Amino acid sequence: MSSQSTSASSHWEKTKSLLFKTLLIWVFFSFVIHWFGGALNGAPGSFPGGYFMAGQGAQIAFAVLIFWFVNKQGQIDEDHGVSEE
Repeated sequence: MSSQSTSASSHWEKTKSLLFKTLLIWVFFSFVIHWFGGALNGAPGSFPGGYFMAGQGAQIAFAVLIFWFVNKQGQIDEDHGVSEE
């Protein structure tokens, strides 16, 4: 096995790992957070907007997730010498 194929294999493993971490975070903010929307409505004296708050928070989390993913993927690419810069 050559050094280049070892590097490519390592790059792909790290990329796959990052992909699965990103998907787990996405599933959490897409589904799990919304399961507790009703509980947010139960706070005494609060506005009954639990699902709205969960939806808005998920959108913010998705925007942050995009920037986090791009940064981490850029680091992986640089470590393996395949960055675009």
